Amino acid sequence: MILFIKHIDIEGPGTLGEFFAQTDWKVKTINLHKGEELPPLHLCEAVVSLGGPMNVYENDIYPFLEVEEAFLKNVLKKDIPVLGICFGSQLMAKISGGLIEKTLNPEIGWYPIKLTKYSRDDLLFRGVDDIFDMFLWHEDKFSIPQKAIHLSKSLLCENQALRIGKYAWGLQFHPEITYEMLLSWLDFYRIDLDDMAKMKILLGYFEKRSKYDYFAKKIYYNFACAIDQKSKT
Repeated sequence: MILFIKHIDIEGPGTLGEFFAQTDWKVKTINLHKGEELPPLHLCEAVVSLGGPMNVYENDIYPFLEVEEAFLKNVLKKDIPVLGICFGSQLMAKISGGLIEKTLNPEIGWYPIKLTKYSRDDLLFRGVDDIFDMFLWHEDKFSIPQKAIHLSKSLLCENQALRIGKYAWGLQFHPEITYEMLLSWLDFYRIDLDDMAKMKILLGYFEKRSKYDYFAKKIYYNFACAIDQKSKT
């Protein structure tokens, strides 16, 4: 079973969920913010921790974060393939000893992501260009934990992707975004963007969609390969 962990209604699996829905794996989505319980770990072949508006240091406001942290620590111990997206990547960094703090340069929109030299041998980024555009929406940043591998960066944020161990990745960017998700985020989240900036984000989706989808699906396929590879060990 591929487990998706949601932290807010409007940040779901998106195109990543669509990808796995076309495979033979069973897919289960848990709305952790609504009090739904996480399944036993032995049922999970892979885990995806999705985005959210909260901060990883707000356990007092969001008590379910403590539950997820404990769950993800066990996922890492069991070497179960896991992918953290945006907020999920910050959780992955936190439980591995990384520092999460406010960034001086929040990124909301389309930005080029540049792979580091360490990504050349990384399974998740196999076949992905050294520089590719992705959608970002974050105000926090993570440091790279001592035993983690730094995989990508952007012009404004040095740490965009990391790997912990062999099968655990965190992505600060959003490969899963859909047009409908973009509309809902721009409508729901109170952000300091004028109408022109919002329109630029929406138009950017259509301008970059073909390449964006291509590299997103490359990442999804590679993650699926990692799950398959782990299942055979």
